[in-house]
Amino acid sequence: MESVASVVTQVRDFLSALTSTEAKLAWSAIVLLVAILLTVVIVPRVIRRVWSLFTDRFVGGRIVAGANVLDQYVPTTAPSLLVRGLQSVILFGAGVALLVVWGGMTEAWDLLVLLKDSIPMLTQLLLTIGLAIGAYIAIDQLEQAIDRISQQADWMTDHQQEIVVRMGQLTILVVAGLLGLTIWNINLQGLLVGAGFLGIVVGFAARQTLGSIIAGFVLMFSRPFTIGDWVQIGEEEGVVTDITIVNTRLENFDGEVVVIPNDRVSDKAIVNRSERGLLRLRVDVGIDYESNPERAKEVALETIKTIDVIADAPPPQIVPKAFGDSAIVMEMRFWIDHPTPPRKWNAVENVVTSVKSAFEREDIKIPFPQRELTGRAESGGFTVRDAGAGSPESSSRSTHESASGDGRT
Repeated sequence: MESVASVVTQVRDFLSALTSTEAKLAWSAIVLLVAILLTVVIVPRVIRRVWSLFTDRFVGGRIVAGANVLDQYVPTTAPSLLVRGLQSVILFGAGVALLVVWGGMTEAWDLLVLLKDSIPMLTQLLLTIGLAIGAYIAIDQLEQAIDRISQQADWMTDHQQEIVVRMGQLTILVVAGLLGLTIWNINLQGLLVGAGFLGIVVGFAARQTLGSIIAGFVLMFSRPFTIGDWVQIGEEEGVVTDITIVNTRLENFDGEVVVIPNDRVSDKAIVNRSERGLLRLRVDVGIDYESNPERAKEVALETIKTIDVIADAPPPQIVPKAFGDSAIVMEMRFWIDHPTPPRKWNAVENVVTSVKSAFEREDIKIPFPQRELTGRAESGGFTVRDAGAGSPESSSRSTHESASGDGRT
C-alpha cells in the first residue's frame, strides 16, 4: 500500500507541474508516439522472433501438428493472438495515461479498479470461449477420424458410423458442459442429485422408449440387418429403409411404411433374405399319373437352366415330393442372386410360364383336379343318360367325372 501511495503522490506532483495546455499536449504526443511504436513496430517483431526461437528449440512434431489443426478452425495464428493481446494492453495503458495527463486521475483510478474487479470474470469468459472452440474442434476431428475408420473397415455401416458419431458428439458436449459449469463455480453436486432424481422419474415414465433405445444400440452392434436388406421381422416383411436408435422402418410390398419399435424387433425372429446374396425359391408343379416323372424332371430342369434370372450355382433341382389327388407333385428348386422382391417374382413368373410351355411341347400333361366316382354293385351301378338319344342306359361300370377348377395341382 505504501508503494501505491507513493506512486499516487508522484503522479499528483507530476500533474501539478502540468499547468499549461502546451505541456499536456506535449506529453499526450509522447504517450501516443510510444504506444504506436510499441504496438506497430516493437511488439510484433519481438513476438515473432521469440516464437520462432521457441518453435525451433522446444516444440516437437505433435505440438506443430496440433497448431496446424488449430489454424484450420481459428482464422489467426498463436503469434498473432499474442500480438493482438499485447497491443490491446498497450492501448489500454495509453488511454489511462492520457486520462492522467489531462487531469482525469479519478476516472483513471476508477477504470483500473473496474479492470481489476473484472479480471476473474474476463478470465472465466475467455476460458469458456476457449472451451467452446475446443469442443467444436474435437467434434469435427472426431467425425473425420470415424469417417477414415469407416472407409478402411468393411464391418462399419453408414448407420453404425452415424450412431458412433452421435455418441461421440454427446460425450464431448456433456464433458464440455460440466467443465463450463466448473469454470463458473456452479455446484455440480446439486445438479447431479437433481439429474439422478429426474432420471428415475423419466425412467419409469418412458421405460418403453428407453428399452427401444437400448435395443437400438444392441441392433447396432449385432447387425442382423442393414438399410436396403429384405427382411421379415415377426409377421412383417419388407425392405429396411431406415434404422434409428428408437425404431426400424420397413417398406412392404404394397408401398406401406411399417415402423417397428426396436424393443419389438429384438424380441422377434428376424429372417434376412439379403445377407448371403443368394435366395432359394420353390415352385410346385403337378404332372399326370400317366406321364413319365423322369422325363418331366429332365424337361423342367433344362428349361429352368435357360432362364437368365436364375443363378447357375447352386444348380436348380427338381424333386418329386408327393402323390396328389390328381397329379404327381414335383417341387422345382432354384436360386437367385442379389435377392429382392422384384427379382423373386420375376424369377417365379419366368419359371412358371417357361415350364408350362415346355410341358405342352413335350406333351406332358398338367392335369386338372379329377374325381373318380364308383357305383355300388348292390344299387345297380350308375345310370348314364344319353343327351342325344334321350333314353337312359344302365351301366354297372365305373365312370370318371372331370371338373375344371381355378388352379392346378
